[in-house]
Amino acid sequence: MKLWDKGYEEDAQIDEFTVGNDRQLDLQLAKYDIQGSMAHIRMLHSIGLLRADELQQLLAALEEILHTAEDGTFVIEDGIEDVHSEVEFLLTKKLGDVGKKIHSGRSRNDQVLVDLKLFMRDELKAIAGAVKDLFDVLQAQSEAHKDCLMPGYTHMQIAMPSSFGLWFGAYAESLVDDMHMLAAAYHVANQNPLGSAAGYGSSFPLNRRMTTELLHFETMNYNVVAAQMSRGKTERAAAYAIASVASTLAKFAMDVCLFMCQNFGLVSLPDELTTGSSIMPHKKNPDVFELIRGRCNRLQAVPNEVSLLTTNLPLGYQRDLQLLKDILFPATTEIRKCLNMAKFMVGHLQINKDAINDKLYDYLFTVEDVNRLVLQGVPFRDAYREIGMQVQRGTYSPTRQVEHTHEGSIGNLCTQEIAGKMQDAYAQIVGNKQDI
Repeated sequence: MKLWDKGYEEDAQIDEFTVGNDRQLDLQLAKYDIQGSMAHIRMLHSIGLLRADELQQLLAALEEILHTAEDGTFVIEDGIEDVHSEVEFLLTKKLGDVGKKIHSGRSRNDQVLVDLKLFMRDELKAIAGAVKDLFDVLQAQSEAHKDCLMPGYTHMQIAMPSSFGLWFGAYAESLVDDMHMLAAAYHVANQNPLGSAAGYGSSFPLNRRMTTELLHFETMNYNVVAAQMSRGKTERAAAYAIASVASTLAKFAMDVCLFMCQNFGLVSLPDELTTGSSIMPHKKNPDVFELIRGRCNRLQAVPNEVSLLTTNLPLGYQRDLQLLKDILFPATTEIRKCLNMAKFMVGHLQINKDAINDKLYDYLFTVEDVNRLVLQGVPFRDAYREIGMQVQRGTYSPTRQVEHTHEGSIGNLCTQEIAGKMQDAYAQIVGNKQDI
């Protein structure tokens, strides 16, 4: 069954090629399609296009279908083109001509748009929740290890003292920026396109404000052409947000892999969270973090895929846009898996509290000793040269004392302030920050 059936049947190869795996992907949109239809028919009743008894019949039937979508038993039958067709087919099969009235005043174009926006709204909220969970674990680790020094590096050379608290806290605060990206994408998605029809509106007196309220959108895409132009833009915004989170995760995963290397020996994992080698009996590999790194690096390509697919499309709907589901649906699942696994692993990450005492790290403290001389009244350049010459002569002996007090440094991590930033960013997605 096809909603555009006009009495002829297209070639089977055309059907297979144009539908692709859309039926499978559309299963993820089923509940949103039903929710959109329920709002739409309530609006149709309000403008006189459905009788009260017809509305009740349709709502009851849609409620039954919604249950199947929520419990995983909803299917798109062979010969049915997509989720929209399946829902209308089920309604018509059950209610006869009443089921055929559900499509008045809309097109599959705005129908799939509203489905996707509802889907992306939920997916972005779920990703934001997973980001917040990882943030909380990172902050807990930051506080627990705030007084444990570790080496800091620039150019992959030992540079200045850092701390495990500073390291964990850095990734926590980086996730705040990622949460802002998610919030921006959420606001792009949280606009109602329903009523834009095929992109040029409808001659029916549709009440778009009503459907906006019923579907809990914060606003609508007012201009009907702009509403259709949001297909691709919504996905691109979400893709950039996902890539931003993935970038933070990939960098953290790389740090862990590096720091677990015996040459560094800064962190370790319980044996049961590592994997082994088929030939080397001593190996305990950080495969989970390597896979997080690899998967997140792939996710950073998603915005480019979306951009390349949409960059030269003209105004209005084009079938190319169907392929966006192939790109974005797996990405939302993948980033949540990586976030949830990272949360689990970070909670079990063990640190080497004694690593800093290795003579290998003596030169970490040169800047501290330069600053100590400056505080005693020695001009900076003279102090720099004095410590530098000690290093050159091989006579430098560090004091190994670190006294940082300014905001965000080793001795003043500003954990609560960073938590406040996260609360504000997260509240843009989930609502009142007092409820977080």
